[in-house]
Order: sequence, then C-alpha cells, then structure tokens
Amino acid sequence: MANQDLLKQIESGVMKLTLNRPEALNAFSEDMITGLIDSIREAKQSEEVKVVVIHGAGRAFSSGGDVKSMGKTSGVEVYEFVGILNELILEIKSINKPVVASVHGVAAGAGFNLALACDLIVASEECKFILSFAQVGLISDGGGLFFLPHVLGPYRTKELLFSGKPLEATKAKDWGVVNEVVPLEQLNEVTETLSLQLANGPTKAIGLMKQIADDAATMTLENVLRREQITQAMMVTTEDHLEGVRAFVEKRKPNFQGK
Repeated sequence: MANQDLLKQIESGVMKLTLNRPEALNAFSEDMITGLIDSIREAKQSEEVKVVVIHGAGRAFSSGGDVKSMGKTSGVEVYEFVGILNELILEIKSINKPVVASVHGVAAGAGFNLALACDLIVASEECKFILSFAQVGLISDGGGLFFLPHVLGPYRTKELLFSGKPLEATKAKDWGVVNEVVPLEQLNEVTETLSLQLANGPTKAIGLMKQIADDAATMTLENVLRREQITQAMMVTTEDHLEGVRAFVEKRKPNFQGK
C-alpha cells in the first residue's frame, strides 16, 4: 500500500526518504513513522542501499508531534505512539549504514530529535532547531534526552529544554550539533554530494565505526579498545581494505564495494 506521508527513492546507492506532510510542516503521523521504520529495515537488508537520507517536503524538515492532536489523546495512545517513535530511533542507530538528515526550515520537538538520531546533519542557513516540549507541559521524547547531553553537556541541554528558545543553524554548528550549514538553495546539492561520497566509500568500515562510536557513550575505554582490536583484525581481510592498499600503491582512487 502506498504511503502518502513518506516518499521513498533509491538511486546510486542512496535511499532518499521524504517526510511528506508539507501542509502540517511534516508533523509526525503513525503512517510516516511506520514507513520510516519499514524503509530503514529495507535499507538494512539491501545490498543496493549504502546510505539513507531523510529530509522534509515543503517549508520544513519536521515540526515533530502533531499539535492538532495534543490534548485529545489518552495516556495509553501516547504511550503506544512514543513506543513506535522509539522503535524508529533504535532502527536508525542500529543500521550499519550512515543516515544523513538534510534539514531546512524548522526541526522542532521530536523532529529535532529525529535529526539528532542520524549520523550526520546538513542544515540550511535559515534553519531553526527548537525543543518546545516544556511550552506545552511535556518532556522531550524521541531520544533527545540521550543525544543532546552527549553533544552539548547537561547545562546547554537544559537551557534549550527549559526555555524553548530556537537554536539558529550557525550556532548549532558552533555547538557541534550539525556538521555543515549551507544556503538553502544549495542544501539538496550539498546533501547529494555528501551522500554519494559516503555511498562510494568503504561502507563496511563506515558502518562498523558508526556502531562502535555510538556504543562508546555507554562503554568503558577497555571495552572500546577490545571492540577496536577485534574489528580491525576482521577488517584487514576485507576486499575494501585490499582495494584501498592497491589504490594507494598505484596512486589512484580506490573503487570500494562495501565488502
């Protein structure tokens, strides 16, 4: 069945997922979230897909939770919906392939936290990141209370959460929240260039580094060193490593296959 709230396109190793409720600033719907879950799972299994990109249709990346439904849903309904959102966040973090958020307009609430769950964030200059949960008497969900303290530390995190003040794109880059800030008219081009570079890179190594780097937040140094040791011993036998060495010796660009 077609999912009108999420559009999917696969080309040149890149799965592009478009949040498609532009009339609602891409506020989350259950169909959108389940579509993202299904697509990430498909990307996990696909040999064709090397990179996933998430962006929004229309004027914004995502305004997060649908304000129109707030105050009308029961605790049970919210519990179940946030459970689906949690499932999405865990899928993004567990896929051994890079996930890129291409953000414009506004990324608010859980929309901001969805971007934070991705591995890289490219933002347009006019973009604003907003955590407005407290302004409607809610707490942050979608993993924001995990991701932001690791990036910003507890004090700046609480400043954003308590105040609801917008975080401008340039300051977000200065604070280490986003990787690159570009003019809006260049956002798609820059995102595409980055995605193709990743797709043509040593994606097996990239995926494993993603997993260890993400897990390191809750691991000891000794455990990280052990993971590095075991993984590196495996990596020296891969086709990509051997191709990388050959390319270095032959002074040419490597042709990685993700194997």
